[in-house]
Amino acid sequence: MSSAKIWLSSPHMGGTEQKYINEAFESNWIAPLGPNVTGFENTLQEYLGGQVEVAALSAGTAALHLSLIMLGVQQGDEVICQSMTFSASANPIAYQGATPVFIDSEPETWNMCPVALENAIKERIALGKKPKAIIAVHLYGMPYKADEINRIAEAYNIPVIEDSAEALGSTYKGRACGTLGEFGILSFNGNKIITTSGGGALVVKDPELKKKTIFLSTQARDEAPHYQHSVIGYNYRMSNICAGIGRGQMEVLDEHVALRRKVNAYYAEYFKNTEGITVLQEPDNDYFSNHWLTAIHIDPSVYGNTAAEELRLMLEADNIESRPLWKPMHLQPVFEKAPYYGGTIAEDLFKNGLCLPSGSNMTEAEIKRIGTVLDKFFKTKLSEAF
Repeated sequence: MSSAKIWLSSPHMGGTEQKYINEAFESNWIAPLGPNVTGFENTLQEYLGGQVEVAALSAGTAALHLSLIMLGVQQGDEVICQSMTFSASANPIAYQGATPVFIDSEPETWNMCPVALENAIKERIALGKKPKAIIAVHLYGMPYKADEINRIAEAYNIPVIEDSAEALGSTYKGRACGTLGEFGILSFNGNKIITTSGGGALVVKDPELKKKTIFLSTQARDEAPHYQHSVIGYNYRMSNICAGIGRGQMEVLDEHVALRRKVNAYYAEYFKNTEGITVLQEPDNDYFSNHWLTAIHIDPSVYGNTAAEELRLMLEADNIESRPLWKPMHLQPVFEKAPYYGGTIAEDLFKNGLCLPSGSNMTEAEIKRIGTVLDKFFKTKLSEAF
């Protein structure tokens, strides 16, 4: 009999989600508005520090799309985007008919490289194509170099869209990720730190921007007794049912963060004396990561050029899910003609990196099982090397 599946990052319910869902059914609040939506937004606003407004939406991708719309991005424009990310960070640029300009990573946080960013801005401006926005991503929950990115953005008067889809619960210099840019993007997909089964949110600076977000996300219906539309709208609002799940999940968010960080600490301790393995961790005390996923880099000079894939397959043989790091956007066929600035850091991370099982609901027995596979793999590889 095969062992039970160990997932990379599975949903983890806290126990009170059903209460909020039942309340929605009992009161017949099933539509994309209602007490759960309001309650979820208010709880998120408080969690993020109380100085922002939050609009709950159908997906993080929807939030990013609306942020581009509100920044006036349109056909023919250019938007700078971190290359080392999931495609949902870049796809909304294409929705608007704009062109993404991709930026390489830096080696400390694996996020957008400030040097490559400024080089890109200078060259695009010289070409008469000043970017309309910068999309920076907190990869796997690790905050990017926000001070440096924001300083460059302010110098050239380009707004930052902060893709915090993977980073709810992370902070930079004590400030919550999701509040560091002009707009903040959150995701509550099934594998995230908390989930609403699907869903996301847009974090904005003031009530008027929240009002505009809700207007655009509910088909942009004008104030009239009949259905009248002066601008294009979208069906992007979160349902009261999904928001009910989110309200329950917010009650255990800090616990989930602590558990994910505990998993990351386990891997860091496991690999601390293992040659050629780097575990993604905070560079200093300015950074606090929720460690949504624990990612490692395997030095190919020690283990060979295919070690990451070999380890993935060995874990898979024991019914344990792991995953390669994101394939950089500038290497994706759909974006092969887009401009790219930087070196090969993102490419190297993709070729030699792996995300290990990181769920907040993993048991001690499951962690031990993962450790057994890791023992087997690295002992074998090191014996082969010597």
